[in-house]
Amino acid sequence: MPDPSNTPRIVLDHTIVPVSDRVAGATFFAELMGLAVGDPAGPFVPVRVNEDLTFDFDDRGRVEPGHYGFLVDEPTFDAVLRRLAQWPAVEYGSGPGSGWDRDINHLGGGRGVYVRSPEGHSYEMFTVAS
Repeated sequence: MPDPSNTPRIVLDHTIVPVSDRVAGATFFAELMGLAVGDPAGPFVPVRVNEDLTFDFDDRGRVEPGHYGFLVDEPTFDAVLRRLAQWPAVEYGSGPGSGWDRDINHLGGGRGVYVRSPEGHSYEMFTVAS
């Protein structure tokens, strides 16, 4: 097993999220998470997730729905749930096996929820890492 003290620090800086409309995709994600949409940068509309990570929404290619999982604190989770309660058209649920049951799960001793974006992406929020 590798020595953790010799493990290089590797941080995901950004990822491209394929969408059919970069402004709409960025706006949905930013509003869901309580973040701000950045100014367009070239072909991308960025949303800074935290000090290390930016989601760059791009509408130049084919959309293949992806899964993006986020470990969040309790206040952030509560805020996401409040926003979802105000968006009846947005599908969300307790897990892939439960469909979009508009419920949360309690896996690992925390809380979790999956949210389906208009593009079909699955944004997962959970409060305890497994």
